[in-house]
Amino acid sequence: MKRQNALVKPVAALLGALLLASVPAQARVTRIVIDETKPLATDASGGIPYEQIAGRAFGELDPRVSGNAIIQDIELGKDADGKVRYVATFVLTKPVDNAKASGLMWHEVPNRGLRRPNVVQERALGDIDLTSAWQGDNAGATAVRATAGVELPHWLKLPVARGLDGKPVTGDVFGRIVNRSGPASQPLIVQTNPVPYKPVSLDTRASRLVSRVAESTRGEVVGESVISATDWAWAKCDAANPFPGVPDATQICLKNGFDGNKLYQVVFNAADPYVLGVGFAAWRDVGVFFKTARADDAGTPNPVASVVTHSIGRGVSQSGNFLRGWLHLGFNQAEGGGPVHDGLWPIIAGRRIALNFRWAQPDGVLELYQAGSEGPQWWQPHPDPVRGGPVGGILDRCSLSKTCPKIMEHFGSAEVWALKLTPEWVGTDAKADLPLPANVRRYYIASSNHGGGAGGFDTSLPGVGLPATGAVCPGNNYGRGVLPANPVPHTQTVNALRVHFRNWVMRGTTPPASRYPTLAAGQLAPAHKAALGFPTLPGLRATVPEPDFIMPVIDYDWGPQFNAADGSGVASNAPPPIRQVLPMMAPRVDADGNELGGVPVVLLDAPLGTYLGWNITAAGFHQGQICDYVGGMLPFAKTADERKASGDPRLSLQERYGSHDGYVSAVRKAAANAVAQGFLLADDAAALVRAADASAVLR
Repeated sequence: MKRQNALVKPVAALLGALLLASVPAQARVTRIVIDETKPLATDASGGIPYEQIAGRAFGELDPRVSGNAIIQDIELGKDADGKVRYVATFVLTKPVDNAKASGLMWHEVPNRGLRRPNVVQERALGDIDLTSAWQGDNAGATAVRATAGVELPHWLKLPVARGLDGKPVTGDVFGRIVNRSGPASQPLIVQTNPVPYKPVSLDTRASRLVSRVAESTRGEVVGESVISATDWAWAKCDAANPFPGVPDATQICLKNGFDGNKLYQVVFNAADPYVLGVGFAAWRDVGVFFKTARADDAGTPNPVASVVTHSIGRGVSQSGNFLRGWLHLGFNQAEGGGPVHDGLWPIIAGRRIALNFRWAQPDGVLELYQAGSEGPQWWQPHPDPVRGGPVGGILDRCSLSKTCPKIMEHFGSAEVWALKLTPEWVGTDAKADLPLPANVRRYYIASSNHGGGAGGFDTSLPGVGLPATGAVCPGNNYGRGVLPANPVPHTQTVNALRVHFRNWVMRGTTPPASRYPTLAAGQLAPAHKAALGFPTLPGLRATVPEPDFIMPVIDYDWGPQFNAADGSGVASNAPPPIRQVLPMMAPRVDADGNELGGVPVVLLDAPLGTYLGWNITAAGFHQGQICDYVGGMLPFAKTADERKASGDPRLSLQERYGSHDGYVSAVRKAAANAVAQGFLLADDAAALVRAADASAVLR
């Protein structure tokens, strides 16, 4: 009998309660404060004059409303009057003259608090751009506005959970330190931000610190040793101020210093968890205010009142994961019952944000013990046979409330190899392709890095534009890759997708059919060399990628109070035991090692090498393993003699294209094909041909 989480109520019951709630909705922005208004420079063509308005939105939530009740610990974050309050920063970019606005508002989700740059092409059309805060645990963010032209992070002020008796809420939390050496103390980091929780006591006997010699991507641990409570301290120290240092709840000081070849993991009892799920409601309500309100309660006018006719929510990577979680928990339903946004664009994001549970660490990127792959990652209801979860899908709640938006999602290869994407396509058992609903379009940019690479053509040529050093691996101090960075771009494809999505939302024009690798087409296989047909290439060890190279979805036991289906509840196991590892698939490759099944991309259809969505960590704790979520590149040899000398099975540039003009002709053909299929704009196609002609390829 398959395991069932006792806290997971039937989805239908939850949705029925959502629709039948008799309490009037009170979730709303009550006040806005505009802190700064500044003009933006127009381009040389004399485009539409724009301005940027930065400020704060003050909102309140009624925990009794079913749309808010799903927020974990919301009852423990109430003020004396029973309301839960927040303050969220926002930046509104709009035409100075509202009459020149197109009617479309893009609502951006900041990635780790940082503003997403406005898109010049959208400003040329008169689109409005709204960015508003959702993450309440990024300790580095402050209320100080931008100075000297540097945009400081967005921030969200929200409550911490307090017990009904007024006492602090406590629980176990873990943090990790990797690739650090020497006598100086080290902070606990999640991705690039501090672990958002602090120990209740600085007495090290109340915590547990261990070192590890190695970990596999599947969670096998080698050489774990407990560090005695007398050999470390919660303190800041260095060579000049040695152990035990100065007490500090954010740093760990080791008596004998850190060994750069080991990973250190601490489990400690923390207090005052943030009610992080308030971020879902805050982002919802700020979007509703600027889309529909005329003014706040004090009469301060909405700067775009009666201007917005359509809106699209957009987020990249972590913030795209936010959108998927936001939609799954029903937050695209406004207090009036209708949809908040007409479209959602989660970009390079294949999971749901780990946000709405106690002790969440939403900055995590799915390294070991990071949450985010629990429950259904697919759109329509489907069983979860491997983990034994209930039948469900991301669209369950919005389908019942009739508030589902049009959705566009696109990915690259890095999302498959390091960000655990493919169960969204084939379920947890990887036995069949899962169908896509009519309101979803999915596009895959094969053999590409997370967010795309530098583009161009010389970026694939050794000694010209291809770096000699390995790519920097994102993540928690991961290190560098063996291979230089993958230059395959997303930019031109995204330019075309933006036009399609805009027209789909505003005019009902159907975009191109979804394009991604499938089992049915024979384009997906188990994620290792033999099954994928990956060639043996010089510069790579003969067995890569091995069966345990990919970062897999791991089925964790987060504790009996954790609701895996919704990613809610209380995570009481720190770190969580591993129940099992899910089978992972990846796109098959051609004879060059480039992936099959994606949208047409010029640099892939006129390749200058093998482009990888993965890289190999060069040194440090993760040496030899996948280098977090950065891609790599292996250029083709220039001549047949060069490739034969190195044992390279791939045809050389001269064998493929003959001459520089031959390569330009191949680029021209590839560009025409991408334009014809709707994945490249004509202006971008012409620019790519010009760039190929100016390149050093076969000069």
